[in-house]
Amino acid sequence: MNVKSPEAFRTISEVSRDLSLPQHVLRFWETKFAQIKPIKRGGGRRYYRPEDVKLLRGIKSLLYNDGYTIRGVQKVIKENGTRQLLDINQKNKVFTENENNNSESLNHNKINHYSLSDTKRKKLINVLDDLVQLKRKLDTDK
Repeated sequence: MNVKSPEAFRTISEVSRDLSLPQHVLRFWETKFAQIKPIKRGGGRRYYRPEDVKLLRGIKSLLYNDGYTIRGVQKVIKENGTRQLLDINQKNKVFTENENNNSESLNHNKINHYSLSDTKRKKLINVLDDLVQLKRKLDTDK
């Protein structure tokens, strides 16, 4: 299996697989969000930069996890720019990395290896993202 570096450009099929979204959704979002600008090569083949993929992850999170509408996400981008969407993924990544490090140190003697498919792993990460968002909302309500 060929593993690309994080800085490598991605095809629409790779991005579709990584984000668990159909390709037509990515093409549709290009029409709704001017900030998504994949490079198009001969024959119209799309290549997404790492920033494009991060932006798409942020948009997906707002739409699917936080319940925003497309118009709502457009408003968020207009008011705050794309930085907030890029930061959503970074905050969640830091949280999951910290949790992984803590659980590894606690269970050092009880190491079990379970293999998860990419689809199941992404679903679990989405559930974790939802829980993190709910915890933040609860913490701000106190």
